[in-house]
Amino acid sequence: MENAMLSQKESTQMSIPKKIAVSKKRQMTIPKEFHDQLQIGDEVLCEMVDGILMIKPIPEEVDSSETILADLVREGYESGDEMVKEFVYRKSQLKSALQQLIDETRDGKIYSSTEDLFANLEEVENE
Repeated sequence: MENAMLSQKESTQMSIPKKIAVSKKRQMTIPKEFHDQLQIGDEVLCEMVDGILMIKPIPEEVDSSETILADLVREGYESGDEMVKEFVYRKSQLKSALQQLIDETRDGKIYSSTEDLFANLEEVENE
């Protein structure tokens, strides 16, 4: 049993917490060790989860197909042409929606679902 506990501890990568200064413009620098370990590119995704600020690297290509399909099912779409058409539309809007999400995270705006995000994206495009 002790070996199993050691294996679990060895497989969990923990790092020493770092204290980071935040400028008056709300900017901070990610420590090089974290940046390198996570292979962070030009942008990260920032979100609040239970009062904790989480910063995650954004993979080069984000495949949100499962999330989009889950939203469509939850919204009442049934399999068929209408669902496929809406899926293709939302998938085509993904890059601009992700960019908007990043921009609005900077402004403190949070969406509860991709449906809300896409609805707002359509409003912005129609302005």
